[in-house]
Amino acid sequence: MQIVSGHHSEIWSIDIDPEERFLVSGSADVELRCYALRHDLVDGQYVSWINGDSSTQNKWEVLKLFGEIQRQSKDRVSTVKFNKSGNLLACQVAGKTVEIFSILDEVKAKRKAKRRLHRKKEKEAAKGAAEVMENGDTNHGTGEDGNIPLVTATDVFKLLHIVRASKKICSISFCPMTPKNFLATLALSLNNNILEFYSIDNSGATKSLSFELQGHRSDVRSVTLSSDNSLLMSTSHNAVKIWNPSTGSCLRTVDSGYGLCGLIIPQNKYALVGTKEGTLEIIDMGSGTCLEAVEAHGGSVRSIAALPNENGFVTGSADHDVKFWEYRIKQQSGQDTKHLTVSNVRTLKMNDDVLAVAVSPDAKYIAVALLDCTVKVFFVDSLKFFLSLYGHKLPVLCMDISSDGDLIVTGSADKNLKIWGLDFGDCHKSIFAHADSVMGVQFVHNTHYMFSVGKDRLVKYWDADKFELLLTLEGHHADVWCLAVSNRGDFIITGSHDRSIRRWDRTEEPFFIEEEKEKRLEEMFESDLDNAFGNRYATKEEVPEEGAVALAGKKTQETLTATDLIIDALDLAEVELKRIAEHEDERNRGKVTEFQPNVIMLGHSPSDYVLRALSNVHTNDLEQTLLALPFSDALKLISYLKDWTSNPDKVELICRVATVLLQTHHNQLVTTPAARPVLTVLKSILYARVKECKDTLGFNLAAMDHIKQLMASRSDAPFRDAKSKLLEIRAQHSKRLDARLETKEEKRKKKKQKK
Repeated sequence: MQIVSGHHSEIWSIDIDPEERFLVSGSADVELRCYALRHDLVDGQYVSWINGDSSTQNKWEVLKLFGEIQRQSKDRVSTVKFNKSGNLLACQVAGKTVEIFSILDEVKAKRKAKRRLHRKKEKEAAKGAAEVMENGDTNHGTGEDGNIPLVTATDVFKLLHIVRASKKICSISFCPMTPKNFLATLALSLNNNILEFYSIDNSGATKSLSFELQGHRSDVRSVTLSSDNSLLMSTSHNAVKIWNPSTGSCLRTVDSGYGLCGLIIPQNKYALVGTKEGTLEIIDMGSGTCLEAVEAHGGSVRSIAALPNENGFVTGSADHDVKFWEYRIKQQSGQDTKHLTVSNVRTLKMNDDVLAVAVSPDAKYIAVALLDCTVKVFFVDSLKFFLSLYGHKLPVLCMDISSDGDLIVTGSADKNLKIWGLDFGDCHKSIFAHADSVMGVQFVHNTHYMFSVGKDRLVKYWDADKFELLLTLEGHHADVWCLAVSNRGDFIITGSHDRSIRRWDRTEEPFFIEEEKEKRLEEMFESDLDNAFGNRYATKEEVPEEGAVALAGKKTQETLTATDLIIDALDLAEVELKRIAEHEDERNRGKVTEFQPNVIMLGHSPSDYVLRALSNVHTNDLEQTLLALPFSDALKLISYLKDWTSNPDKVELICRVATVLLQTHHNQLVTTPAARPVLTVLKSILYARVKECKDTLGFNLAAMDHIKQLMASRSDAPFRDAKSKLLEIRAQHSKRLDARLETKEEKRKKKKQKK
């Protein structure tokens, strides 16, 4: 019906007042634009509330610019919103402020416009504005009759108050119920999980209520329990939170860097956080402050593992280093207080990024997971190499060593858990554990039971001796990043991409492994049924008749190899064409050099070399080979088709290739400008070439029939129709079979008669 322009940048929010008088839009401009809405027909005319405006000229004009409202903030508009009664307008910016405008009724707006006009006339009279009057401009600011003042947006919208929040505002909302003694109640949602409520009246806005939701505003990247399970520490991209795991209450919140791993030091006085920036942050648990940030590594600190002797810890980083640290007590100069610090005592250099480290409970071995998909095991005392655990196809993201030091379990991005013996490094079992990357794994203390979490949102409970899945726990709504198991194994803590920390308690209710297996099988069966029901109306491929030759439905090694050969040929031909073009340029400039063709192309031109690679594909595999081609390579292949049509022997092959590629990449080809000229040329050439082939085949068939007739007219002609001969042989064979069956049936009858 109407397109309205006027803003100089993108419009972020619009709203209409409840009585449908105004539409207000906000952008990055310093003003809000206000439009008057046209109402329904009154006495055959479209009437607007503003200035009694009526119009019968343009029935499609719904919005009419009413004016602009100046904003105080220079930040862009995030939300504009009217309250339910329509007497207030809130403008939230992408910052910490909300501007509240009061909306005057018709009488007050006209009164304000009249006063504005009166003041303007007084100013003009004071300046001696007689010249302006002589020019005929005497009607500005008034209606057609010269007495009714024109109401503008500044007359209707009046800045009432500016609400300033403590943090950046995420969203706003007016309370639908109007409170007593106040105009409205406004709720603000801040980006630090705080909700603030403001009561608005004519004198201003006062904060009436504020409460905070304890939790992280981003991914929970690590969770760590203290040695006595009384405290829990979680890290995210800008904060470290200390929790009471029993009650779920947040005890401390500490601003920090992007924490990837953490460790609570025994006695629960201090904690360590390894950050993405490569620093180690020492946090005082009692005061909730960061005491020191030690520059520990040149890359992100991926893992922290405590040494069993409680005198130090080990860190692994993306800078290829594994560092051993000791605790020290440091006294600041001029102060009596002492606080903890750390110092590096040893460094183990690795050949690749370190993703995880784990120390055996007897402090004999240290296991280091590297980006090259292997796990290296060293002696802690001498740092000599002991074992290399290899078998994962993708990097190991997490690992843990059992309390008795017999087993080490590794979880990888290849979705598998591998259980190894730490004595010889042999793989006891490889388990396909999760539907996505395994992000955390940990043994239950003094047992061979273990928990694992992954990006498939699941928590799984395993028996590492029997290699069985015991339980699957569902609850998270996004990837599960981290895991912590209590000392007694009575509860576990998980942190997720959905920003939640969940506690899972062990119950006294017994469960049976066979029943859990049956439940999982039933769920799989039901999901298969749902998928089948969902695909009921999907297009189904035609099933060939029994004995008929059909296209292979799956990719095979032959089709993949053929696809790779075609892609290599296209790349080689493209390089050769560039070399030929460069040679032509040099020859045009006068530099006469002999062109040396590529030996790999076997003396063929680039076009013929690609055609040779395509012709070598088996006929039955051609369609699946072309389906595996990326669109960019398919586009290159189409560009060669017009050159190959001059070869009459390859017309059938070219038609098959063109048909498959057009059917497969139709939508992309239609929307790609570079493909249109090639398709236009092919359209004109292919039809002509196919007609020529058809005529040639028809001519040859007619000639063969003529030769057959000539040969048959001669009495001594050795020529015979192969098809008719085959039919004769089949008929004779069937007669013999019938005769044998008849003789057998007669013999049976005679035997019966004798009996």
